[in-house]
Amino acid sequence: MVCCYLGLGSNLGDRKKNMALALEKLSRIKGIKIEKVSSLYETAPVGVVNQARFLNAAAKIRTGISPGRLLNILKKIEKDMGRKRSVRFGPRIIDLDILFYDNVAIKARKLIIPHPRMFERKFVILPLRELI
Repeated sequence: MVCCYLGLGSNLGDRKKNMALALEKLSRIKGIKIEKVSSLYETAPVGVVNQARFLNAAAKIRTGISPGRLLNILKKIEKDMGRKRSVRFGPRIIDLDILFYDNVAIKARKLIIPHPRMFERKFVILPLRELI
């Protein structure tokens, strides 16, 4: 099992409930153990600024699931919760990102680890700082 850090965000509907539901769904996946979750941070949107404020958090997990498979699991949770991908950086019911996966570095078309823009975003760094 390796250590992995995830970023979570929501700005549609009951944001707090969305975050809790995403974590609950993650906790039910065989091979994923949630060790710690940061506080929730309310933040302004980035990119498309004419939208509701976000709630953001980070989670520390242990997993034996490969990075690619983990990404597929996160995207399935997003889809199952009703996420629609219509506008890049647009509103979303839930957003789940792999920030770090052990000491692995990956640069593929669909997956880049560590997350390429996390150091530019306080909404990622602040919650992550609580866990590291």
